[in-house]
Amino acid sequence: MQASSAPDTQNGEASPRRQWLRLTLRRSQQEAAASSTMTAASDNFFNAFALFLGASLLQMGWVSGLPQLFGALCQLLSVWIASYFNRRPFIVAMALVQASSVVAMAILAFFSGSTAVVTLISLTMLYQGCLNLIEPHWRAWMGSVVPPRRRGTFFASRTRLTMLSSLAVFILGGGLLSATEKLDLTWLGFTLLFLLAASGRFISARLLWLMHDPVRDQEQRKPGVFTQTLRIYAQAWRDDSFRHYSLFVAAMNAMVAISAPFFAVYMLKDLQWTYLEFILTSVVSVISQFITLRFWGFFSDQFGNHRTMTITSCLLPCLPLLWLVSDDYGYILAVQVVSGICWSGFSLSTANYLYDIRPHHTDFASYAALQSSVKAGLIFIGAIAGGVIATQSEWMVTELGWQWLGHAVFTVFVVSGLLRAAVAWWFIPRLVEPKIRPRPKLLQLVFRIRGFNAISGLGLDWLTVVKRNKKR
Repeated sequence: MQASSAPDTQNGEASPRRQWLRLTLRRSQQEAAASSTMTAASDNFFNAFALFLGASLLQMGWVSGLPQLFGALCQLLSVWIASYFNRRPFIVAMALVQASSVVAMAILAFFSGSTAVVTLISLTMLYQGCLNLIEPHWRAWMGSVVPPRRRGTFFASRTRLTMLSSLAVFILGGGLLSATEKLDLTWLGFTLLFLLAASGRFISARLLWLMHDPVRDQEQRKPGVFTQTLRIYAQAWRDDSFRHYSLFVAAMNAMVAISAPFFAVYMLKDLQWTYLEFILTSVVSVISQFITLRFWGFFSDQFGNHRTMTITSCLLPCLPLLWLVSDDYGYILAVQVVSGICWSGFSLSTANYLYDIRPHHTDFASYAALQSSVKAGLIFIGAIAGGVIATQSEWMVTELGWQWLGHAVFTVFVVSGLLRAAVAWWFIPRLVEPKIRPRPKLLQLVFRIRGFNAISGLGLDWLTVVKRNKKR
């Protein structure tokens, strides 16, 4: 019998079902707070931690790019890998491995040098791999648990809880690092920060284990999943609209990745800001993204996602160039607010656009996984290219006569801005406004905020739900 999202009519079944449903939903909200503690105390500090360990400019590119690529490959293979395991134990096991990788990062804070940076890259790859192996199956799990009538309220509440927890831990982490830096104990600050992140994930794994999974184990194992998934990917890539869209989003993110790791370098090394000042610049960007999501949703509904993508794509090239104007702290905060507004519209419109161009009766998650993998591949190339450009910046400044730039990393910012403009100029005319299909009901699709990055925007996730079979 498939899990039903409507109340059971039989008196004998109503009470037990309501009991496990209520308990599972409550634990899911608690798990949101615990897991967001991990992401806020780790994801957004990786670049700062790499700088502390002595990463070179080239290595900063590897820290940003390689884990993204590995994580995307894991997402492509996640359905096939997990088909050999039961869903809930698989998710819990990956969560425990992820938490263990963060514990290893806490231990790594005692060391420094090139080997420490290489170790960090390896641990970050493991971290991102586990995250991407979990996500598709977590979405399917939540789709089988949360009742349709409560889905909007549930995920809105979960998103608010995630954002509030993340921002609180984010600010706390910046304050902790600033305090330990003044005592010349920065290593201790990172150790405590990553131990906090790991404890959040261990608690998250415990809560996931206690949650109820209504789908029977045998229903989760499907033969031929790998070949079926490959056929879906091949079919998706033959579609011109999907291919152009995927290359556009991937190329734009690749150009962003050229400069993304070096904002931390500029703020922490060149401007000598405290960790708390560094974190607050990220916080204002995230808050502005979150606040303006509703506006961009209304704008896209009125004028179309294509127009929203066009507007934001023309603004994105200006963002790194704004950093060249002034190093005043108040000015940088204002730039981050503008950045958040732009990234909010770009993230939402590209997520909606993917839904509009996806052929009917196809697996949305597979299309999204393929698009994410293409994006991660180009992000990896962009991040490595940014590292090479940064290491050669002095030569480029001399040869190109860009002495007016002042800081070496400004070369990376200029190159990133120019290439973002080139991507927008090339791809926007090739992206057609799709025929807007009726927007899905909450039963079919729910967007939620998966996480955030102050440089490249909010990460929007989706929850696809199959209409239940009425046969009992």
